[in-house]
Amino acid sequence: MQRTIVSHKDFGLTNSKTHLGFVQNLVFIVRLISSSLPLENRSVTKENGQKLSSMVSYFMNSCGLSAKSALAASKKVSIKNTEGADSVLRLLRNHGFTNLQISKVVRVCPQIIALNCERNLLPKIEFFGSIGVLSDDLPKLISSTPHLLAVSLKNRLSPNYNFLKNIVVLDEVVVRVMKRMKWAFLRDFNSNLAPNIAFLREIGVPASNISNFVISNPCGASIIPSKFYEIVNKVKAMGFNPLRGMFLKAIEVIGQMTTLNWESKIEVYRRWGWSKDETLNAFRRHPYCMRISEEKITKTMDFFVNKMGWLSQDIAKRPEILLYSLEKRIVPRCSVVQVLLSKGLIKKDLCPCSLLVLGETQFKGSYVTKFQVKVPQLLNLYEEEMNLPDLRPGFERYINGVFA
Repeated sequence: MQRTIVSHKDFGLTNSKTHLGFVQNLVFIVRLISSSLPLENRSVTKENGQKLSSMVSYFMNSCGLSAKSALAASKKVSIKNTEGADSVLRLLRNHGFTNLQISKVVRVCPQIIALNCERNLLPKIEFFGSIGVLSDDLPKLISSTPHLLAVSLKNRLSPNYNFLKNIVVLDEVVVRVMKRMKWAFLRDFNSNLAPNIAFLREIGVPASNISNFVISNPCGASIIPSKFYEIVNKVKAMGFNPLRGMFLKAIEVIGQMTTLNWESKIEVYRRWGWSKDETLNAFRRHPYCMRISEEKITKTMDFFVNKMGWLSQDIAKRPEILLYSLEKRIVPRCSVVQVLLSKGLIKKDLCPCSLLVLGETQFKGSYVTKFQVKVPQLLNLYEEEMNLPDLRPGFERYINGVFA
């Protein structure tokens, strides 16, 4: 028998404006498709269609899903009765989940609605509480990664937690890493994170550095081992020492960059006078200089070279200064130094980069409060420069006017 081919557009499904209208359209579709089937299959199709429409209604009315999301969810999970599903929703609400968070959890992982509260869900919720997840943070954690409630506590959550704890030690740090990992925490660590950590240990990376690496870059530490080994070997070939902290920073940066992105950054620095070797040396000194946006590089180099008159090659020797905020650190400090230079209060051969790497307290003590008697307006200049939305006019006003 030739079957009738139907499309959702034939029934105005895209124009449904109410829950009731959507479900009615859905039932109509099922009936029409059923009528095109052999007689012996029609009753089964009709029964399945009724279950589907019932599930769609439940997801929309009880879980707050849109019509489209409800239909998608109903295809992934089957509920024999709504009592168990109601218990799941009640459990989530009792633990502080808002309606919006519940809707997101069910939309992303509809299987949760079919789990047993006492046997599956409650033990996991209690587990998260036992490792230091605060009651107020639990809904945020679960709604950001709903499958945390769907995976096995015994075979996935608990082993992964124990593995991380052996690396970072403290429960609160484990929780912080888990929040950053999100979906990566759902994976079997034996297939990614464990072999990657073992490889770092084999080449001599200190345990403390490995711990910091997992804390700062948990997803990067959990990539496919073959890719991870490739990145590590590339970093070693660039001359990085596995015993130094910069080794893992380089792994982090290389792992996040495409070849095209890398070459693009090389070109940006070339336009500011750096040779390829100077750029690579800067990367060895501080790998993060290669993950700064091109716009940030251009604005900061423009200020240093064209406004302050610094040599581009001097900046290549201290590339970490490119990471600092232009508005909150670089311009305010340079404003202070320009004033002190104009007054002859500091030497002109002062290494300009050195003042930027100082801590806030040390800088204010050495360059602001130290000269307050001779330059009373200096503190106001520094504080105002840090708060100005457009810093160049303020910089020029103080340098050219107030302190003339």
